[in-house]
This record gives sequence, structure tokens and C-alpha cells, in this order.
Amino acid sequence: MARIFITGGSGFIGTNLVEYFINQNHNVINYDINKPRNKKQNEFWIEGDILNYDKLNASIKDFQPEYVVHLAARTDLNENKNIIGYNANIEGVENIVKIINTCDFIKRTIYASSRMVCKIDYVPNSFHDYCPPNLYGESKMIGEEKVRQFANHQYTILRPTSIWGPWFEIPYRTFFDSVKNNHFFLPKKKYPKKSFGFVYNTVFQIDKILFEKNFNSLQENYYLTDYPALDLKEWSDLISTEFNNGKTKEIPLFILKIIAFFGDVLKKMGYKNPPLTTFRLNNLITNMVYDTQDLENVCGKLPYDLNTAVKITSDWVK
Repeated sequence: MARIFITGGSGFIGTNLVEYFINQNHNVINYDINKPRNKKQNEFWIEGDILNYDKLNASIKDFQPEYVVHLAARTDLNENKNIIGYNANIEGVENIVKIINTCDFIKRTIYASSRMVCKIDYVPNSFHDYCPPNLYGESKMIGEEKVRQFANHQYTILRPTSIWGPWFEIPYRTFFDSVKNNHFFLPKKKYPKKSFGFVYNTVFQIDKILFEKNFNSLQENYYLTDYPALDLKEWSDLISTEFNNGKTKEIPLFILKIIAFFGDVLKKMGYKNPPLTTFRLNNLITNMVYDTQDLENVCGKLPYDLNTAVKITSDWVK
């Protein structure tokens, strides 16, 4: 039984991680500015902003955790003018680092970054090679650099890829809803491979890394994803079948490009979540596969295969 302090435990991954650790009989605190999505977790919640240094410091030192998982962040892609809009991903990380540097009772910390520190079609030479596609990715890049520069404690930086499953929201909840409502189409004969992660596997991986006994055997960074990479058509077909819609429909790529263009226009006009944009279309048709050998060495076989994960998620959506 361990004492675990989670920032951002009311978010998508956080909600599942809090539940996972509670079921493991750990003593858990969720420090988040928002109420838990799962009302059953209210008793484990402290309302707090990671930008409020004094309250964050007091909460950590009062609880005296052995482990910290820092998930709290602004994760939307809506800010396109000033990176200060993502200050939670920069100053928030600085606050966590400064506090943990003074806490000798904390054994290990996990910092959650994002695969969007590099654009989808960019293959980095190392974890120090960046190519962010937007201000969100840039803020996460700066956050990683802050950890490396200032942390004098044991830590691991994790980059979740595209994670999906119960309690998810935009964009992958939108994806499931589109397939459910028969509104999803694949470009003809384009079936990219994707390093995506089912959230129950993701929390399993976080657990394995957090409690790895030999810290020196861990890498500084890992991408969080299922392995092997999934086939997008196979995934969408499985989801479609769960909603009794048969196989995924396919249409010519040029039609999807036209739809994406109008989605871009809608977004510029203030519509927050058009069904398709050029950014989403490029993500849809581009391979995104990461080397997971180091992750597999730590975590071993994942507990949920693709069929089971789709079944669990589809039942939750229903």
C-alpha cells in the first residue's frame, strides 16, 4: 500500500488511474481544479490549481506521498495566439519540480508530456529532438526541458500517444460517436498503422514504471502506447461492428479533403469541434508508429487486447 499524489486526476487518464490505484488498495489523492468525472472518487479529491504554488506545496507536504504522478495540464488545441495560454504546462511543471526537490519522502515522480512535442509525420532522432506542430506541443516541449533542467529527484517523462477508452472526450469520443452514428469514412485503400493506447493498458503501464524496483534500468522517457500498433481499418471495423453497422465505409480521399476544408472554415468562424479538419485528416491518413521495445521490456504483456478494449469502450459509450 503506497501513498500516491496525482495531479489532474479528474481528467481522462487521471480518472482511470485513480480508479486503478484505489482498486490496488493504495492511498490516493487527486489534486485537480475540476471535480472528478466519476462521482465515486469525490472523497479522494482536493480542489486546487497547479499554478497556485502555496496550496500545491501545502497539499503535497500535508499528504507526504511516496509517489507523484503529474498529469494536470491544459490539453486542448484551441490556443493559437499566445503560449501563455498553456502556462499550466510550463509554470505548473516548474511548481511541481520545485516542490518535489524539497521532499525527501517522495521516491519517484512521473511527468506526463505528450507525443505532440513532435508533429505526426516527424521522426525524431532522440527524445531531445523536437518539432511541435502547435502551441500546445511547444508548451509540452518546454515542460519537458524544465524537468530535465531543474529536477534533482528520480523521475520519468511519459509521452501518451492517442489514448482512448472509458471517460474519454474529444477527439476519440467524437471518433467513436461518428462510427456509432455511421458518419465515419476511411479514405479508399488507405489503412495507416497507429500507435494508439487503450486507457486500461495505459494505467497498467504507468503502474509498472512507477513501481519499477530498479530505477537505473528505466529510460528517462517513454511513449505510452499499446503494442503492436493497430491498423486503423481493423479498429474502426471492430467499433462499427459493436454498433451493428458492419464494415467501415470508404470514400475517395479528395472528398474528405473538401470536407476537411469546410471544417477548417467552420473552426475559423468559432465552431469548436467540426467533424473533420485538415489537421485531423492528416492525422487520419498518416502512419504513426513508435518503437516500443524499451516500454515492452518494463511492462511486458498488456492486459487488454484490441477486441476486448473495443468491447469495453463501446459498452461504456452505449
